[in-house]
Amino acid sequence: MKIATWNINSVRLRLANVERFLAESQAAVLCLQETKTVDDTFPAAALKAAGYTHQMIHGQKSYNGVAIVSRLPFVATGDASGSRGWCGKEDCRHIWARLADGTEVHNFYIPAGGDIPDPVANDKFAHKLQFLDEVTDWLAEHTDRRRTVLVGDLNIAPLEHDVWSHKALLDVVSHTPIEVEKLGKLQRAGGFVDAVRHFTPESEKLYSWWSYRAKDWDAADKGRRLDHVWVTPDLMPGVSKAEIHRPVRGWEQPSDHAPVTVTFGA
Repeated sequence: MKIATWNINSVRLRLANVERFLAESQAAVLCLQETKTVDDTFPAAALKAAGYTHQMIHGQKSYNGVAIVSRLPFVATGDASGSRGWCGKEDCRHIWARLADGTEVHNFYIPAGGDIPDPVANDKFAHKLQFLDEVTDWLAEHTDRRRTVLVGDLNIAPLEHDVWSHKALLDVVSHTPIEVEKLGKLQRAGGFVDAVRHFTPESEKLYSWWSYRAKDWDAADKGRRLDHVWVTPDLMPGVSKAEIHRPVRGWEQPSDHAPVTVTFGA
C-alpha cells in the first residue's frame, strides 16, 4: 500500500497532473491539500474514473480544502471518518478516514502563518500557533493511538537541513524556533515517527516545496520540506520506502509542492 500527500494548489486547475501522478505512482491513497473548491465542484467523477472510488471531501470556495481519495474502501461507521474545524473556524483544514484494514489516515493543512513571525503583529501567525496548540492537546487525549498515519502540508520545515539555509530562514515563517518547537510537541503528543526522514539522514538536504518566485526553481534549489508523512510506531516496521517526487514540480502548470509517498510492504 502506498499513501501519498500533495498540496495541489487547486485540484481543478491541476486535475491532469493529479491523474498523471496517480497513474505513474500507483498510490492507493492520495491526500490533497489546498483543493480550493467547494465539494460540489470537486472533480469526484474524474477521480472515480481513475479508480479512486472512495472519497472524503472537505472544501470551500477559493481557499484551503482537503480531500482523501482511495482505491481502498473506507470504514463508514461511527467516527471512522469525518472532518473537524480548529480555532473556532470552519476553514477546511482537517479530514480523516479509516481504511478497511484499520489504518486511520489524518490529512492536515496547517495555516501558513503569513510573513511576520510575531503573533501580536500578525493575526495569521497567531492563528498558526493556536492551531498547533489545539491539535497537540487533542492528540494528547489519546495516548494509546495505533495504526495511524498523519500526513499533509504542515507548513513547517523542522530540521536544519529541511531548508536551503538554516541561518537565513531562522526568522522566516515556516522555520522559526517557536514553530519548530510546537510542531515537535505535536509530533510527540501523537507518538508519531517521521517516516520520510527515517530513510534520509538528517544531515542530508530534503525539500518538498520550491517557490514560484524563483526563475529557475530547480537550479536555485532554495526549497523547504513542508510536506510530511508521520506514522505510529506500530506501523513503522511495515514501511519500506519514502519518496519526495521532485520531478513532478517540473511538470507543466505545476503546484509549488511535490507529492510525497510512503510505501507499506514490498
